[in-house]
Amino acid sequence: MASMTGVEPVERVSEWYRWVQLVLGIICMVMIANYQYGWTLFVPEIEKTFKWTRADIQIAFTLFVLFETWLVPVEGWLVDEYGPRIVVFISGLLCALGWWMTSRATSLTGIDGYYAAMIICGLGAGGVYGTAVGNALKWFPDKRGLAAGLTAAGFGAGAALTVQPIQDMIKNTGFQNTFLYFGLGQGLVVCLVAFLLASPKLGQTPPATTNVKNLQTRRQYTPGEIVGVGTPVVLFMFFVLAGVLAIYYLFGKTWFPGLAQWIPLWMAALILVAGLAATIARGEPVFMLMYVMFVLVGAGGLMATANLAPIAKDFKLAETPVTIWWTLPALTFALSIDRVLNGLTRPFFGWVSDNIGRENTMFIAFGIEGVGIYLLYLYGQDPFWFVVLTGLVFFAWGEIYSLFPSTCTDTFGSKFATTNAGLLYTAKGTSSLLVPYASVMQKSTGSWDSVFLIAAGANILAAILAVAVLKPWRAKVIRRSGAGAEVEADGLLRRA
Repeated sequence: MASMTGVEPVERVSEWYRWVQLVLGIICMVMIANYQYGWTLFVPEIEKTFKWTRADIQIAFTLFVLFETWLVPVEGWLVDEYGPRIVVFISGLLCALGWWMTSRATSLTGIDGYYAAMIICGLGAGGVYGTAVGNALKWFPDKRGLAAGLTAAGFGAGAALTVQPIQDMIKNTGFQNTFLYFGLGQGLVVCLVAFLLASPKLGQTPPATTNVKNLQTRRQYTPGEIVGVGTPVVLFMFFVLAGVLAIYYLFGKTWFPGLAQWIPLWMAALILVAGLAATIARGEPVFMLMYVMFVLVGAGGLMATANLAPIAKDFKLAETPVTIWWTLPALTFALSIDRVLNGLTRPFFGWVSDNIGRENTMFIAFGIEGVGIYLLYLYGQDPFWFVVLTGLVFFAWGEIYSLFPSTCTDTFGSKFATTNAGLLYTAKGTSSLLVPYASVMQKSTGSWDSVFLIAAGANILAAILAVAVLKPWRAKVIRRSGAGAEVEADGLLRRA
């Protein structure tokens, strides 16, 4: 019998097949992890070689994250329309091309500079990331938090095993060769795996689970219904925003140098204000609450990701030996532990959220991160505590990449999960607009104290918002959409 949508259901696939699809997505995520998490290893070498300021170099990282995130809704729409294989294959080619360009770049701006190269990397990594997470959300409606967490773990922990090899290769053959060979190898693996990916058809997966802790909507929201404007307009908006920022940094900084440090802040404010206005007028304002929370938590983690090596060098402990079961230099130890914990936290907190609720888990994780950053402010100049506390911070940060996609799909449905989760994922790009200001604050004050304190406060605020505002509000939205029994929604509201 045909379904109400007119699509004939097919036979349920085996558990083995679902897990193979998940593993394929994880492999792709591991291959793109270094584009974000390996960047900090190259920054000191680029700074030393070309004598550029650290803040200007980190704009390349900002552009990478922007294009990795802001165009995920566009790439997600392509996946929802045409399937994952072609999108991931082209994305793998872009990943390889991007680091090939960095291996040859001798300037920041222009079409052959670092900014352009990292834009290409961002386009490729975003296509892989959005597809892998979207596929996990679709294949595992019954284990959504765990599946999204395992997939995101590939991105978080994927760089752990290559920290030492990248450091050694930079030291022995130079950072340009390291960019070249790692970029080509990672891109090739993504292209090969792309041919094996598939999206689920109606009937191939188990039904979504609904309980008092994690209500799931039965309504399938389009991106336009969430944001308040038509889907083509939403996708075009992020395409234009990314293009404007890229053109400015590639060609316009020399024309208007005095505006350079303010453009990212203005753009972040524009996105938040415009999004809030649109969702209040015609969309779902609860989406913007999730977006703001993502920005609050994401900004601190991205600042740490981009600046961990510079912070360690400023604290004069990068090469200091630290012993925890075995002995390594503090920076190498911190990077390795951080990558592993940043990966493990995603399936761990995803599984926890499947059992105790998304918002309750957010409160715990964001609170731990806020406390961890504050302790890093107090004790971070001690090599041992630098390693331990940065590990704690990354453990409590990485879970946003499993909790927010799961919460979004629970609230707005799985049919357009790749695009809708991609829209929320653009908050990571908005967060990245704030990353250069960490270097600006450090330079103006001579210390990292203000950066640590602001990031700690932002996480504590997000933790409070999760249980005090998001939890009851999201329950009302799901009840209004007709999902679940009234008694379940009422029970969740009473617990909120």
